[in-house]
Amino acid sequence: SAELAASGKAAGSLHIPRGSLEMKADLTAPSADKNFALDRPVIVHCGAGGRAAMAGKLLQDMGYEKVFNLGGLKDWAESGGKVEK
Repeated sequence: SAELAASGKAAGSLHIPRGSLEMKADLTAPSADKNFALDRPVIVHCGAGGRAAMAGKLLQDMGYEKVFNLGGLKDWAESGGKVEK
């Protein structure tokens, strides 16, 4: 995406756009991403933090037990967090 190309992502993170999250996180779907597990920690982030909050709520509603909101990528980077372009 253009946003990902412009801002990057937290180092080591898996990029899943908010619009694809349900398909990737539904463990019963053929489109499920093998990186997901209900008891595995999931840390969400986005550009400013709003979509991350919505994504975190969705994952909790889907049964994910360990969901953490990193917030906005800019805040992460400014506090010394590593970013991959």
